[in-house]
This record gives sequence, C-alpha cells and structure tokens, in this order.
Amino acid sequence: MADFEYVANNLRESFRVIAAARTGGEVRELTGVSIASAGVTFQMFNSAFLSCPVSGESEMKQRLILPNRHFNDRGLEWAYWVCLDWLDESSRKRSRRLFEARDLRLSTELPGMIAECLLPPVRPLPKMEIRRVRDAAGSSAFCQIGSVCFHVPIPWFNEVFDNDRVWERFASYVAYYEGEPVSTAAIVVGGGAIGVYNVATIPSAQRCGFGEAVMRYALADAAREHGAERLVLQSTPAGLRLYERMGFRTVTKVAVYSS
Repeated sequence: MADFEYVANNLRESFRVIAAARTGGEVRELTGVSIASAGVTFQMFNSAFLSCPVSGESEMKQRLILPNRHFNDRGLEWAYWVCLDWLDESSRKRSRRLFEARDLRLSTELPGMIAECLLPPVRPLPKMEIRRVRDAAGSSAFCQIGSVCFHVPIPWFNEVFDNDRVWERFASYVAYYEGEPVSTAAIVVGGGAIGVYNVATIPSAQRCGFGEAVMRYALADAAREHGAERLVLQSTPAGLRLYERMGFRTVTKVAVYSS
C-alpha cells in the first residue's frame, strides 16, 4: 500500500467512527465513493471520500453525482474530503472546476503526513495533567477547546460529539495546566495506521509545548493498546513545522470541498 493510502484510509475511518456512533449517522459504500455522515449541522462531518483511484474526468464527474444526490435527498450540507493522489493527472488539474460545477467550494488543502516513529522532543515538555475523555466534563472541555480553535459554533461541535459512544473509538484527550483545560488531541486506529486528530491549544496557551505534550501522550497510549503502527495526520499550516520536528513527512495533500 502506498504511503498516501494510509493517510486516506485512516481519515475515512475517523469519520466513520463518528458517524457510526450517532443515532442519525450513516455509513455507506457507493461506487468508488464512501459516505460517512453524522447527519449534523456542521457540514464537515457529513462527508464523502474517494475509495479508489479515479481515471479521467468523466469518472470524477460520476463520483461527484453520487454523493451530491445522497446528501441532497437528505437535505444536508456536506463536504468532500479528497486525497489528491487518488486522482490521475488530468483529473487533478481540472478537479477544482469539476467540484465548483456541483456548488462545492474549496475550503482548505491540508498536507497529509506520515511517520514510522516519533523523534524525541527538541525541548523539555511542560508538566501537565492529561485525561482521556470518558465523562461529560471531559467532553465539554474537548468541545469548548475545539470550538475556539477551529472557529466553529459550540452548538455545532456539541451536536457532533453528543453521544458517549463516540469516545470509545475516537479516543480523545484533554490536557490541563494549573487545573484549566488548555489543549486536546484525539486518536483513531484504522486503515493500517494510528491517526492523530483535533490537535488544538487555546490561543492564550499556545507556543508552550502543550499541543505536542498531549499528542505524544495520546500516541503513547495508543501504542500500548494497539502496538506500533504507522502514524498519520493532516496538518494545518501552523502545525507543519512542529510535526516535521516530530518525524512526520508530507506524502500527499487532502483537499476539502464543502457545500
């Protein structure tokens, strides 16, 4: 399996975990397209993914029609998460125009990264209390930090994570400094990799090493439970240099189109 496939497969699994945990969620396989829909207001969690390579513009058009029909039938805003290495060269060059023809606008492009193991920290990490989310207090802290850092209304974030079942496989962690929640990370195991998600630190506590500390703690917890596997994530521009220092390298790009 190519490196980019570990990124793509784990990303898809992370959304399946959330969708499957919700009463109104839906996980489906269409021809060449995976659907993982939480059925929520926040369109990024009503998602479609390519599930195999695309050969040519006509095939890409078909893979747009199917999820578009699926979400329109349900009256849901949605997003298409596209690992660009699934596309052949001609489809990739024309992809933005093809998506825009279906009223899907490019929201962001994220470097998809992989590491075989973590490099040691370049500086001492802060001492803090890190707890896995297992109760309402942990869930509330996780959602509050996510809402602030990802600029999403808190009711939208709460709606996504309002079922305790989601925390069983979307293993989430909150870091506390001097008793206050300051940083989060989440782990999803699947697709032959351990994936890192929702790495976030409140603005007043950034550049102190909190995000790296909670991420390393979460990954160590996952390794103890599941053994050593490839590590994958999608980076924001702000996090890229940190992840490179930790041993991650960019192997693909993930384009996110949303309605």
